[in-house]
Amino acid sequence: MLPFFAASFVAFGVVLVLPGVHQADLARALELDLARSGLLASALAAGLGVGVVAAGPLFDRMRRRPLFLAGFGIAAAALLSVRDGMSFERWLAHVAAAGFGIGFYDTLINASVAERYRAAAARPMSLVHAAATVGAMGGPLLAVLVVGRGGFVASFHWVGAAHLALAAWACAISFPERPPGASQAAAGSRAAAAAPDRIRRLAPLLPFAAVAFAYVGVEASLTIFAVPYATGALGHSAARGATAISALWLGLLLGRVGVLGLPRALGARTLMGAGALAACVLLGGVGLRVGLVEVTFLATGVALGCVYPLTMALVGERMPQARGTAAGLAAGAGALGGSAVPWLTGWIGDAAGVAAALATLAAWCAAIAVAAGAARGIR
Repeated sequence: MLPFFAASFVAFGVVLVLPGVHQADLARALELDLARSGLLASALAAGLGVGVVAAGPLFDRMRRRPLFLAGFGIAAAALLSVRDGMSFERWLAHVAAAGFGIGFYDTLINASVAERYRAAAARPMSLVHAAATVGAMGGPLLAVLVVGRGGFVASFHWVGAAHLALAAWACAISFPERPPGASQAAAGSRAAAAAPDRIRRLAPLLPFAAVAFAYVGVEASLTIFAVPYATGALGHSAARGATAISALWLGLLLGRVGVLGLPRALGARTLMGAGALAACVLLGGVGLRVGLVEVTFLATGVALGCVYPLTMALVGERMPQARGTAAGLAAGAGALGGSAVPWLTGWIGDAAGVAAALATLAAWCAAIAVAAGAARGIR
């Protein structure tokens, strides 16, 4: 199953960076300022948030193959139906729908890995999520190859076609099914009767939800504003900004693979160190206006690489009785951050400059460290 999950996350990663890679094209076509460009990232994250939350309870109750097919199908339809000349509102709708589809299968993969590996899920989760960084790194390269032939809209069509291929793959493999039945219905009745207790048991997830909120907000903001930062603050070309996006995701890949070699157990303390290191790197790189923007983005990615997959693994460990629901709630908090933080960053960028806006992302990295510290004291 891991190769299938990894391939799915490659496509997931490409979708994540498409609005950022084509920010300049979209800005020209739709006459966007930074705040409205941020809204495109927010729309992607908002759709993703609905998808990840919706998939969680369904994972705990339904067969897996139809759920994967639904996620791939929605993403493919949203991406393949993109057209030149669409209004800003239609772009928001298509991007949000694509986010819903990829968010839906994101939760399915996270919950499947947590279910399969249980307490030992941290390392396989990091390995699978490393594939998302491969996709995000390759997204700008895909754009360069495709745009010259069919315009920037063709990038969206190619990624949509890839999701159709993933749906075909899902039809050809065997999933560990958990069919609904009478015993599950009885378990559902008992769970409903114990709803207040279940709400109380969600308390340990709150710090991890805060970690996910801050992490995805930083990741989305750096991706969508890399080009404006490179061109507006440093005087580079838009191509350097696209390279910075690839550097960020290369750093995330290195961080996710590198953490596999740590000799000690991975836990909340690891998240604390990652958040603190990322805050220092980002604040220093942007504050000092380091000309090699790729280095700043690469180093930030290395620092943050382990955060999201480790958070998903720890969430599954804390909620073994409802891994799908727990993964969906945590990922939903991340998507909320991916929606709110880019909009806020764009608003700050229009008011005070894009460099000042990116510097504020260091505070969100520090919030990761604080929330992870809180998680250590809650069980």
